Amino acid sequence: DGKCDHDVYNSVECDWDGGDCIKFNKKYPDCHSGADCASFNTAFPGCTVKYPSLIGDGFCTHFDYNSKECGWDGGDCIEFNSKYPDCHSGGNCASFNDTIPGCKVANPSLIGDGKCDHDKYNSEGCGWDGGD
Repeated sequence: DGKCDHDVYNSVECDWDGGDCIKFNKKYPDCHSGADCASFNTAFPGCTVKYPSLIGDGFCTHFDYNSKECGWDGGDCIEFNSKYPDCHSGGNCASFNDTIPGCKVANPSLIGDGKCDHDKYNSEGCGWDGGD
């Protein structure tokens, strides 16, 4: 599907998630199913996320991924954070809520990220997922 999935999918048996994890695995060769992720932990000390392959995958992942320790999701959230500087891990998202007051979603970084999301994201209050 063009996105590196985790755990058993990022394995030899699953052909590195059908090839989707090749780029991530080249960058962090010891961070696939069953490995210790030492190279990733060196690059992002203090970044303790469940799915390291989401870091730097081209999409801003909210929650713990969008933190200083995780390099603002490996740089994926820099543009989002410049628009909404208080909407990162530990922030209150007041700037986002002021800009789009009718949009109450769990992961604001999905709004206007280039991918059409469903449910509350694709609603009038959220500007039809920010136009996605």
